[in-house]
Amino acid sequence: MSGRPQTHTYTSLKRLSQRLRDELNGGGQNFVLLYAYNGTGKTRLSMEFKNAGKKKGVERDTLYYNAFTEDLFTWDNDLDGDNQRVLKLNSGSRFFAGLQELEMESRIARFLEPHANFNFRIDYERWVIHFSREVSKQVRSEFVTETVEDIKVSRGEENIFIWCFFLAIVELVIEGAQAYNWVKYLYIDDPISSLDDNNAIALASNLAHLLIRGKDHLKAVVSTHHGLFFNVMCNELGKQEHKQYFLHKSDDTGAFHLQATDDTPFFHHVAMLSELQKAAQSGRLYTYHFNILRGILEKTATFFGFNNFSACIRGVEDEDLYARALNIMSHGNYSVYEPREMVTDTKELFKTILNAFLTRYRFDLPDFTTENPQTVPQP
Repeated sequence: MSGRPQTHTYTSLKRLSQRLRDELNGGGQNFVLLYAYNGTGKTRLSMEFKNAGKKKGVERDTLYYNAFTEDLFTWDNDLDGDNQRVLKLNSGSRFFAGLQELEMESRIARFLEPHANFNFRIDYERWVIHFSREVSKQVRSEFVTETVEDIKVSRGEENIFIWCFFLAIVELVIEGAQAYNWVKYLYIDDPISSLDDNNAIALASNLAHLLIRGKDHLKAVVSTHHGLFFNVMCNELGKQEHKQYFLHKSDDTGAFHLQATDDTPFFHHVAMLSELQKAAQSGRLYTYHFNILRGILEKTATFFGFNNFSACIRGVEDEDLYARALNIMSHGNYSVYEPREMVTDTKELFKTILNAFLTRYRFDLPDFTTENPQTVPQP
Protein backbone atom coordinates (compact mmCIF):
# COMPACT_ATOMS: atom_id res chain seq x y z
CA MET A 1 0.00 0.00 0.00
CA SER A 2 1.44 3.36 -1.02
CA GLY A 3 0.21 5.51 1.85
CA ARG A 4 -3.20 6.97 2.57
CA PRO A 5 -5.28 7.42 -0.58
CA GLN A 6 -5.95 11.03 -1.48
CA THR A 7 -9.33 12.49 -0.55
CA HIS A 8 -10.96 15.42 -2.33
CA THR A 9 -13.77 17.32 -0.65
CA TYR A 10 -16.60 19.06 -2.50
CA THR A 11 -19.23 21.32 -1.04
CA SER A 12 -21.83 20.63 -3.74
CA LEU A 13 -22.91 17.82 -6.05
CA LYS A 14 -22.57 20.24 -8.95
CA ARG A 15 -18.83 20.62 -8.39
CA LEU A 16 -18.46 16.90 -7.75
CA SER A 17 -20.19 16.10 -11.05
CA GLN A 18 -17.76 18.45 -12.82
CA ARG A 19 -14.87 16.56 -11.23
CA LEU A 20 -16.24 13.32 -12.71
CA ARG A 21 -16.47 14.92 -16.14
CA ASP A 22 -12.89 16.13 -15.79
CA GLU A 23 -11.79 12.60 -14.94
CA LEU A 24 -13.39 11.29 -18.13
CA ASN A 25 -11.96 14.06 -20.29
CA GLY A 26 -8.71 15.67 -19.15
CA GLY A 27 -8.01 12.77 -16.77
CA GLY A 28 -7.93 10.34 -19.65
CA GLN A 29 -10.21 7.80 -17.97
CA ASN A 30 -12.78 5.72 -19.83
CA PHE A 31 -14.73 4.79 -16.71
CA VAL A 32 -15.29 5.99 -13.15
CA LEU A 33 -16.67 3.62 -10.51
CA LEU A 34 -18.22 5.01 -7.32
CA TYR A 35 -19.11 3.08 -4.18
CA ALA A 36 -21.47 4.96 -1.83
CA TYR A 37 -24.09 4.10 0.75
CA ASN A 38 -27.77 4.69 0.11
CA GLY A 39 -28.74 8.22 1.09
CA THR A 40 -25.43 9.72 -0.02
CA GLY A 41 -26.95 11.45 -3.05
CA LYS A 42 -26.01 9.13 -5.91
CA THR A 43 -29.22 9.70 -7.88
CA ARG A 44 -29.00 13.47 -7.48
CA LEU A 45 -25.36 13.30 -8.58
CA SER A 46 -26.35 11.44 -11.74
CA MET A 47 -28.85 14.21 -12.57
CA GLU A 48 -26.26 16.94 -11.93
CA PHE A 49 -23.90 15.11 -14.30
CA LYS A 50 -26.67 14.92 -16.92
CA ASN A 51 -27.62 18.59 -16.49
CA ALA A 52 -24.01 19.67 -16.98
CA GLY A 53 -24.25 18.36 -20.54
CA LYS A 54 -26.91 20.93 -21.41
CA LYS A 55 -24.60 23.91 -20.95
CA LYS A 56 -23.01 26.06 -23.63
CA GLY A 57 -25.63 25.33 -26.27
CA VAL A 58 -25.29 21.54 -26.04
CA GLU A 59 -28.74 19.97 -25.97
CA ARG A 60 -27.64 16.90 -24.01
CA ASP A 61 -24.84 14.36 -23.99
CA THR A 62 -25.64 11.81 -21.25
CA LEU A 63 -27.74 8.66 -21.38
CA TYR A 64 -28.51 7.75 -17.79
CA TYR A 65 -29.98 4.87 -15.84
CA ASN A 66 -31.39 5.64 -12.41
CA ALA A 67 -34.69 5.80 -10.53
CA PHE A 68 -35.97 8.36 -13.05
CA THR A 69 -35.33 5.91 -15.89
CA GLU A 70 -37.55 3.35 -14.20
CA ASP A 71 -40.30 5.99 -14.01
CA LEU A 72 -40.45 6.06 -17.82
CA PHE A 73 -42.21 2.68 -17.53
CA THR A 74 -45.60 2.58 -15.76
CA TRP A 75 -48.23 -0.15 -15.38
CA ASP A 76 -51.77 -0.06 -16.70
CA ASN A 77 -53.35 -2.78 -14.55
CA ASP A 78 -56.71 -2.74 -16.36
CA LEU A 79 -58.65 -2.20 -13.15
CA ASP A 80 -61.97 -2.31 -15.00
CA GLY A 81 -61.49 -5.52 -16.97
CA ASP A 82 -58.75 -7.06 -14.79
CA ASN A 83 -57.52 -8.83 -17.89
CA GLN A 84 -55.12 -6.89 -20.14
CA ARG A 85 -52.21 -5.64 -18.05
CA VAL A 86 -49.52 -3.77 -19.98
CA LEU A 87 -46.38 -1.76 -19.23
CA LYS A 88 -46.71 1.74 -20.72
CA LEU A 89 -43.78 3.65 -22.24
CA ASN A 90 -43.37 7.41 -21.98
CA SER A 91 -43.49 8.18 -25.71
CA GLY A 92 -42.28 11.74 -25.15
CA SER A 93 -38.84 10.68 -23.92
CA ARG A 94 -35.83 10.54 -26.24
CA PHE A 95 -34.90 7.39 -24.35
CA PHE A 96 -37.29 5.58 -26.73
CA ALA A 97 -36.23 7.27 -29.98
CA GLY A 98 -36.63 5.19 -33.14
CA LEU A 99 -37.57 1.94 -31.41
CA GLN A 100 -39.49 0.25 -34.18
CA GLU A 101 -36.74 0.73 -36.76
CA LEU A 102 -34.04 -0.58 -34.43
CA GLU A 103 -35.24 -4.17 -33.82
CA MET A 104 -35.49 -3.65 -30.09
CA GLU A 105 -37.26 -6.94 -29.28
CA SER A 106 -34.41 -9.14 -30.44
CA ARG A 107 -31.79 -6.92 -28.81
CA ILE A 108 -33.58 -6.85 -25.45
CA ALA A 109 -34.26 -10.60 -25.60
CA ARG A 110 -30.55 -11.42 -25.89
CA PHE A 111 -29.76 -9.53 -22.68
CA LEU A 112 -32.90 -10.76 -20.91
CA GLU A 113 -32.69 -14.48 -21.66
CA PRO A 114 -30.30 -15.48 -18.83
CA HIS A 115 -32.42 -13.70 -16.21
CA ALA A 116 -36.10 -14.26 -17.03
CA ASN A 117 -38.62 -16.92 -18.06
CA PHE A 118 -41.26 -14.65 -19.60
CA ASN A 119 -41.84 -13.35 -23.12
CA PHE A 120 -42.72 -9.82 -24.24
CA ARG A 121 -44.06 -7.95 -27.24
CA ILE A 122 -43.81 -4.19 -27.91
CA ASP A 123 -46.91 -2.52 -29.34
CA TYR A 124 -45.42 0.47 -31.16
CA GLU A 125 -48.78 2.03 -31.98
CA ARG A 126 -50.03 2.12 -28.37
CA TRP A 127 -46.56 2.47 -26.79
CA VAL A 128 -47.13 -0.45 -24.43
CA ILE A 129 -45.43 -3.78 -23.72
CA HIS A 130 -47.36 -7.05 -23.37
CA PHE A 131 -45.86 -9.81 -21.24
CA SER A 132 -46.69 -13.51 -21.40
CA ARG A 133 -45.48 -16.71 -19.80
CA GLU A 134 -45.51 -20.40 -20.67
CA VAL A 135 -47.10 -22.46 -17.89
CA SER A 136 -47.68 -26.18 -17.51
CA LYS A 137 -50.87 -27.67 -16.18
CA GLN A 138 -52.25 -31.15 -15.85
CA VAL A 139 -55.13 -32.14 -18.12
CA ARG A 140 -56.45 -35.54 -17.19
CA SER A 141 -53.37 -37.75 -17.06
CA GLU A 142 -50.86 -35.58 -18.89
CA PHE A 143 -49.23 -32.16 -18.61
CA VAL A 144 -49.75 -29.57 -21.32
CA THR A 145 -48.16 -26.16 -21.83
CA GLU A 146 -50.19 -23.06 -22.52
CA THR A 147 -49.36 -19.38 -22.92
CA VAL A 148 -50.83 -16.95 -20.40
CA GLU A 149 -51.11 -13.53 -22.04
CA ASP A 150 -50.97 -10.00 -20.61
CA ILE A 151 -49.52 -10.97 -17.25
CA LYS A 152 -48.06 -8.56 -14.75
CA VAL A 153 -44.47 -9.58 -14.02
CA SER A 154 -42.96 -9.25 -10.55
CA ARG A 155 -41.13 -6.12 -9.43
CA GLY A 156 -37.79 -7.90 -9.74
CA GLU A 157 -38.65 -9.12 -13.25
CA GLU A 158 -39.78 -5.62 -14.20
CA ASN A 159 -36.49 -4.14 -12.97
CA ILE A 160 -34.36 -6.60 -14.92
CA PHE A 161 -36.48 -6.03 -18.04
CA ILE A 162 -35.98 -2.25 -17.84
CA TRP A 163 -32.27 -2.80 -17.27
CA CYS A 164 -32.02 -5.05 -20.36
CA PHE A 165 -33.97 -2.41 -22.33
CA PHE A 166 -31.29 0.08 -21.30
CA LEU A 167 -28.45 -2.27 -22.29
CA ALA A 168 -30.05 -2.72 -25.71
CA ILE A 169 -30.00 1.06 -26.17
CA VAL A 170 -26.35 1.22 -25.05
CA GLU A 171 -25.56 -1.36 -27.71
CA LEU A 172 -27.28 0.86 -30.29
CA VAL A 173 -25.14 3.80 -29.15
CA ILE A 174 -21.98 1.72 -29.57
CA GLU A 175 -23.09 0.67 -33.06
CA GLY A 176 -23.64 4.29 -34.06
CA ALA A 177 -27.44 4.37 -34.37
CA GLN A 178 -28.52 7.78 -35.66
CA ALA A 179 -31.30 8.08 -33.05
CA TYR A 180 -28.68 8.06 -30.27
CA ASN A 181 -25.79 9.95 -31.86
CA TRP A 182 -26.08 12.60 -29.12
CA VAL A 183 -24.83 10.19 -26.43
CA LYS A 184 -21.25 10.75 -25.31
CA TYR A 185 -21.51 9.62 -21.68
CA LEU A 186 -23.33 6.97 -19.69
CA TYR A 187 -24.24 7.47 -16.06
CA ILE A 188 -25.51 4.29 -14.40
CA ASP A 189 -26.76 4.40 -10.82
CA ASP A 190 -27.61 1.24 -8.84
CA PRO A 191 -29.02 -1.07 -11.53
CA ILE A 192 -29.29 -4.15 -9.27
CA SER A 193 -32.31 -3.62 -7.03
CA SER A 194 -34.25 -6.83 -6.30
CA LEU A 195 -31.50 -9.09 -7.69
CA ASP A 196 -29.82 -11.96 -5.88
CA ASP A 197 -26.03 -12.26 -5.77
CA ASN A 198 -25.79 -14.61 -8.77
CA ASN A 199 -27.71 -12.21 -10.98
CA ALA A 200 -25.76 -9.26 -9.57
CA ILE A 201 -22.49 -10.93 -10.58
CA ALA A 202 -23.78 -11.75 -14.05
CA LEU A 203 -25.14 -8.24 -14.50
CA ALA A 204 -21.87 -6.59 -13.45
CA SER A 205 -19.84 -8.86 -15.71
CA ASN A 206 -22.08 -8.24 -18.73
CA LEU A 207 -22.07 -4.50 -18.15
CA ALA A 208 -18.27 -4.36 -17.85
CA HIS A 209 -17.83 -6.29 -21.09
CA LEU A 210 -20.29 -4.00 -22.89
CA LEU A 211 -18.46 -0.91 -21.61
CA ILE A 212 -15.11 -2.30 -22.75
CA ARG A 213 -16.62 -3.06 -26.14
CA GLY A 214 -17.78 0.54 -26.47
CA LYS A 215 -14.81 2.33 -24.90
CA ASP A 216 -13.90 4.04 -28.19
CA HIS A 217 -17.40 5.55 -28.39
CA LEU A 218 -18.49 6.12 -24.80
CA LYS A 219 -17.24 7.11 -21.38
CA ALA A 220 -19.16 6.01 -18.30
CA VAL A 221 -19.74 6.62 -14.60
CA VAL A 222 -21.19 3.74 -12.55
CA SER A 223 -22.31 4.30 -8.95
CA THR A 224 -23.60 1.67 -6.53
CA HIS A 225 -24.19 0.85 -2.87
CA HIS A 226 -23.74 -2.87 -3.55
CA GLY A 227 -20.26 -4.06 -2.57
CA LEU A 228 -20.36 -7.28 -4.58
CA PHE A 229 -21.44 -5.47 -7.74
CA PHE A 230 -18.73 -2.83 -7.20
CA ASN A 231 -15.96 -5.38 -6.74
CA VAL A 232 -17.01 -7.46 -9.75
CA MET A 233 -17.01 -4.31 -11.89
CA CYS A 234 -13.53 -3.39 -10.65
CA ASN A 235 -12.21 -6.88 -11.40
CA GLU A 236 -13.89 -7.16 -14.81
CA LEU A 237 -12.63 -3.78 -15.99
CA GLY A 238 -9.16 -4.85 -14.87
CA LYS A 239 -6.48 -2.95 -16.72
CA GLN A 240 -8.91 -0.73 -18.59
CA GLU A 241 -8.43 2.99 -17.98
CA HIS A 242 -10.70 3.59 -15.00
CA LYS A 243 -10.80 5.15 -11.55
CA GLN A 244 -12.59 3.76 -8.52
CA TYR A 245 -13.71 5.82 -5.54
CA PHE A 246 -15.46 5.64 -2.20
CA LEU A 247 -17.98 8.49 -1.95
CA HIS A 248 -18.96 9.65 1.52
CA LYS A 249 -21.16 12.49 2.73
CA SER A 250 -20.27 14.26 5.97
CA ASP A 251 -23.12 14.29 8.50
CA ASP A 252 -21.71 17.45 10.08
CA THR A 253 -21.06 19.69 7.09
CA GLY A 254 -22.97 18.05 4.24
CA ALA A 255 -19.76 18.06 2.17
CA PHE A 256 -18.96 15.19 -0.20
CA HIS A 257 -15.67 13.31 0.13
CA LEU A 258 -14.26 11.43 -2.85
CA GLN A 259 -11.53 8.99 -1.88
CA ALA A 260 -9.58 6.86 -4.33
CA THR A 261 -9.56 3.15 -3.53
CA ASP A 262 -6.93 2.18 -6.11
CA ASP A 263 -4.13 1.63 -3.60
CA THR A 264 -6.27 0.18 -0.81
CA PRO A 265 -7.85 -3.28 -0.99
CA PHE A 266 -11.52 -2.32 -1.08
CA PHE A 267 -14.12 -4.33 0.82
CA HIS A 268 -17.42 -2.63 1.45
CA HIS A 269 -17.83 -4.18 4.90
CA VAL A 270 -14.45 -2.75 5.92
CA ALA A 271 -15.67 0.69 4.85
CA MET A 272 -18.82 0.14 6.89
CA LEU A 273 -16.78 -0.88 9.92
CA SER A 274 -14.81 2.34 9.57
CA GLU A 275 -18.12 4.24 9.53
CA LEU A 276 -19.37 2.40 12.62
CA GLN A 277 -16.15 3.07 14.49
CA LYS A 278 -16.37 6.77 13.68
CA ALA A 279 -20.02 6.87 14.79
CA ALA A 280 -19.15 5.10 18.05
CA GLN A 281 -16.29 7.49 18.76
CA SER A 282 -18.47 10.53 18.10
CA GLY A 283 -21.40 9.18 20.13
CA ARG A 284 -23.77 9.79 17.21
CA LEU A 285 -25.22 6.30 17.18
CA TYR A 286 -28.62 5.49 15.69
CA THR A 287 -30.74 2.36 15.86
CA TYR A 288 -30.01 1.38 12.26
CA HIS A 289 -26.32 0.97 13.18
CA PHE A 290 -27.28 -2.35 14.81
CA ASN A 291 -28.58 -3.56 11.43
CA ILE A 292 -25.29 -2.63 9.78
CA LEU A 293 -23.20 -4.31 12.50
CA ARG A 294 -25.19 -7.51 12.33
CA GLY A 295 -24.83 -7.56 8.54
CA ILE A 296 -21.04 -7.29 8.89
CA LEU A 297 -20.96 -10.12 11.44
CA GLU A 298 -23.06 -12.31 9.15
CA LYS A 299 -20.68 -11.70 6.21
CA THR A 300 -17.68 -12.45 8.43
CA ALA A 301 -19.34 -15.64 9.68
CA THR A 302 -20.00 -16.75 6.11
CA PHE A 303 -16.37 -16.06 5.18
CA PHE A 304 -15.08 -18.26 8.02
CA GLY A 305 -17.72 -20.97 7.52
CA PHE A 306 -19.54 -20.38 10.81
CA ASN A 307 -23.18 -21.41 11.11
CA ASN A 308 -24.23 -18.28 12.97
CA PHE A 309 -23.06 -14.67 13.25
CA SER A 310 -22.74 -15.07 17.04
CA ALA A 311 -19.68 -17.26 16.42
CA CYS A 312 -17.83 -14.04 15.58
CA ILE A 313 -18.01 -12.96 19.24
CA ARG A 314 -17.76 -16.43 20.80
CA GLY A 315 -15.47 -16.61 23.78
CA VAL A 316 -15.78 -12.98 24.80
CA GLU A 317 -17.37 -12.01 28.08
CA ASP A 318 -21.19 -11.77 27.95
CA GLU A 319 -21.32 -13.27 24.46
CA ASP A 320 -24.89 -14.51 25.00
CA LEU A 321 -26.02 -11.01 25.99
CA TYR A 322 -24.36 -9.51 22.93
CA ALA A 323 -25.92 -12.09 20.60
CA ARG A 324 -29.40 -11.50 22.05
CA ALA A 325 -28.96 -7.74 21.80
CA LEU A 326 -27.93 -7.96 18.15
CA ASN A 327 -30.90 -10.23 17.41
CA ILE A 328 -33.39 -7.90 19.06
CA MET A 329 -31.99 -4.54 17.97
CA SER A 330 -31.34 -5.52 14.34
CA HIS A 331 -34.89 -6.72 13.71
CA GLY A 332 -36.62 -3.42 14.32
CA ASN A 333 -37.96 -1.27 11.52
CA TYR A 334 -35.02 1.12 11.65
CA SER A 335 -34.62 3.46 8.70
CA VAL A 336 -31.41 5.18 7.65
CA TYR A 337 -33.59 7.98 6.24
CA GLU A 338 -35.50 8.61 9.52
CA PRO A 339 -32.87 7.80 12.13
CA ARG A 340 -33.66 7.45 15.82
CA GLU A 341 -30.76 8.03 18.17
CA MET A 342 -29.91 5.31 20.68
CA VAL A 343 -30.35 5.95 24.39
CA THR A 344 -27.18 6.11 26.50
CA ASP A 345 -27.26 2.52 27.76
CA THR A 346 -27.84 1.15 24.26
CA LYS A 347 -24.96 3.22 22.91
CA GLU A 348 -22.62 1.72 25.49
CA LEU A 349 -23.83 -1.80 24.63
CA PHE A 350 -23.26 -1.15 20.94
CA LYS A 351 -19.74 0.15 21.55
CA THR A 352 -18.92 -2.90 23.67
CA ILE A 353 -20.09 -5.33 21.00
CA LEU A 354 -18.26 -3.45 18.26
CA ASN A 355 -15.03 -3.31 20.26
CA ALA A 356 -15.27 -7.01 21.10
CA PHE A 357 -15.60 -7.85 17.40
CA LEU A 358 -12.76 -5.53 16.36
CA THR A 359 -10.53 -6.94 19.11
CA ARG A 360 -11.07 -10.48 17.89
CA TYR A 361 -10.74 -9.64 14.18
CA ARG A 362 -8.07 -6.99 13.86
CA PHE A 363 -9.18 -5.16 10.72
CA ASP A 364 -6.83 -2.46 9.47
CA LEU A 365 -9.55 0.14 9.09
CA PRO A 366 -8.84 2.97 6.64
CA ASP A 367 -10.09 6.42 7.47
CA PHE A 368 -12.54 7.08 4.66
CA THR A 369 -13.95 10.19 6.25
CA THR A 370 -11.02 12.41 7.13
CA GLU A 371 -11.55 16.00 6.04
CA ASN A 372 -9.04 17.14 3.45
CA PRO A 373 -7.95 20.75 3.20
CA GLN A 374 -8.32 20.49 -0.58
CA THR A 375 -11.92 21.73 -0.54
CA VAL A 376 -13.53 22.99 -3.70
CA PRO A 377 -15.58 26.13 -2.97
CA GLN A 378 -19.26 26.08 -3.78
CA PRO A 379 -20.15 28.09 -6.90
